[in-house]
Order: sequence, then structure tokens, then C-alpha cells
Amino acid sequence: MSRDIDEQRLFKPKLSQAETKASITNHVARAITDEQASRREAKTARLRQARLESEAKLATLAPPFKLE
Repeated sequence: MSRDIDEQRLFKPKLSQAETKASITNHVARAITDEQASRREAKTARLRQARLESEAKLATLAPPFKLE
């Protein structure tokens, strides 16, 4: 039996150059979109907290007087 045939070469074919580039591109694109999503979620949470604080301040102020 030849030494060129081992378990990795027999069961795990090498990716072609195009497949390797596509895999790299896919990995980078997913990393970018995941980072953007996490930034968006952090911004949303920050804005929500600011809105709730603003609404709480408005609730503590006395309501305007009605003129009759």
C-alpha cells in the first residue's frame, strides 16, 4: 500500500482555489454582518434606555394647569 494514501487524503478532499476563496469571503462577510448586528443591538439598547429615562423625568414633572 502506498504511503501517499492516508486517512486525511482518502476521506477529506482538498478544497479547490475557488472554493477556498469563496469560503474566506463567506467567513469575512458573516463576521462583518455579525459585528454590524451587535453594534445595532447595542445602539438600540442605549437609545431605549435614554428614552425610558426621558419619559421618567417627564412623568415626575407636575402636569400643566388647566385654565377654566
